[in-house]
Amino acid sequence: MNALRTDFYQLTMAAGYFRAGKQQERATFELFVRRLPPGRPFLVAAGLAQAVEYLESLRFTEAEIAWLRTLPQLARAGEDFWAYLSEFRFTGEVYAVPEGTLLYANEPLLSVRAPLIEAQIVETYLLATLGFQTMIASKAAVVTAAAQGRVVVEFGARRAHSPEAGVLAARAAYIGGCAGTSNTEAGMRFGIPVFGTAAHSWVLAFPDERAAFEQLQALLQDHAVYLIDTYDSVAGARVAASLGRPILGVRLDSGDLVKLSREVRAILDGAGLRDARIMATNELDEHRIACLISEGAAIDLFGVGSALATSADAPSLGAVYKLVEIESGGQQRYPAKHSPDKQTLAGAKQVFRYRDYDVLGRAGECQPEAGDCVALLEPVMAGGQRLGPLPTAAAARERFKRALPEPARTVRLSPALERIQP
Repeated sequence: MNALRTDFYQLTMAAGYFRAGKQQERATFELFVRRLPPGRPFLVAAGLAQAVEYLESLRFTEAEIAWLRTLPQLARAGEDFWAYLSEFRFTGEVYAVPEGTLLYANEPLLSVRAPLIEAQIVETYLLATLGFQTMIASKAAVVTAAAQGRVVVEFGARRAHSPEAGVLAARAAYIGGCAGTSNTEAGMRFGIPVFGTAAHSWVLAFPDERAAFEQLQALLQDHAVYLIDTYDSVAGARVAASLGRPILGVRLDSGDLVKLSREVRAILDGAGLRDARIMATNELDEHRIACLISEGAAIDLFGVGSALATSADAPSLGAVYKLVEIESGGQQRYPAKHSPDKQTLAGAKQVFRYRDYDVLGRAGECQPEAGDCVALLEPVMAGGQRLGPLPTAAAARERFKRALPEPARTVRLSPALERIQP
C-alpha cells in the first residue's frame, strides 16, 4: 500500500519523534466525530474493511524513501530514520465497532494502540477511509428511511468525486440500507446487487421506442426496465405495456413524477401488469422522496445518485483522530485538548450500549451487570494482523437493519472516565 497517501506533517512528525527517541513510546489514538451532521440522527459506521487492508499492507518502497530524502524539510532526519522507514510495518492493535453499528457524537469508531510513530502515520488514511464511508452510509440511512420501505438503489457513480470514491460510496450506501447499486465494480468486489438496464441513448439509437423496447426485452427478459420519458412518458408507458411480459418495470426520469407515476400505474394495471414496478430517478434525495410519497406518487423504487454518492447536504463528516493515552518510561499519561469547541476526553474508551442510552467509559472497565449492555468496540487487529475475517458488506447491512428503529439516545460518561479528565 502506498505509504505516501498521508499528510506530509505525519512524516515530519515521524522524523521528529524518531530524532527525539520516542519511537518506542506506545500511544492510543481514537477516531470519532465531535458533532453529528445536520439531519443525521446517528452515524452508521463503515469503512473498517478498507482500513484493515491498509494497515496490513502498509510499506514504504525504495522509490518513496528516495523521494522523501530529497525534501529539504527532512534533510536532518538521519540515516537511522531512513533505515527505520525501510523496515516500517504497522505492528499495533486496533479496536473498532463493527460496520453497520449506529454511533453518536464523541463515540469512537476505532481505537489504535501502537508505537507512537506507527499510530501517527496512519491518521490521514484512516480518517479518509472511515470518514468517507461512514458519511455515505449515514446519508443512505436517512434516504432509505424517507422511502418508508420502498426500494432505494444507489445510482451515484457518475457523480462521485472519483471512480474509486464511486465504488466505496456504493459499498457504504448498501451498508446504510440501499438495496443495491448501479456500480458494476462494487457489485463484483463486495457482492452487492447491481441494477440498471438502458439509458436515453439506447432509445435514441433506434428508429422508435417500440424497436428499442423490443430489443431490450429480447435481451433482458424479466429484468427489463424501460426508460419511458425520452419523448412522452405516457405514450412510452403505453408502448411498454403493449409488449406485455416479460417485464420488470419502467423508469421515469423527468416531469411531474406524482402525476406521471399515477397515470403510468393505471396503464400498466390496465394491461394486466400489476406486478410491474415503477422506478423514479432525477436528482432525488430524502426530502424529495418524502414529498413524493406524501403526495401519493405510485413509485415502487427510487434511484438516488448525486445526493447520496456525495452526501450533498453534508459532504464532510468532520471525523477527527486524537491522542488520548501515551506510555513513556513506564508512566502512563492521559493527554487531552482544551481548545474551545475542540475539546477531547482523555483516556482509551469503550462504548457501553444499553437499551435506551450509551455510556462512554474507560477501556477495560466493567459496567454494572445488566442483561441489555453491549460493549461496542471489539478487537480487530493485534501485532499488525487481523484477528479473523471481517463481516461482509451484506452482514454489515443486516447489522444496521437489525438496529432499527433506533430510540432517542443520550450518551453519558462513566465515573471512571470522568476521574481521569484533567
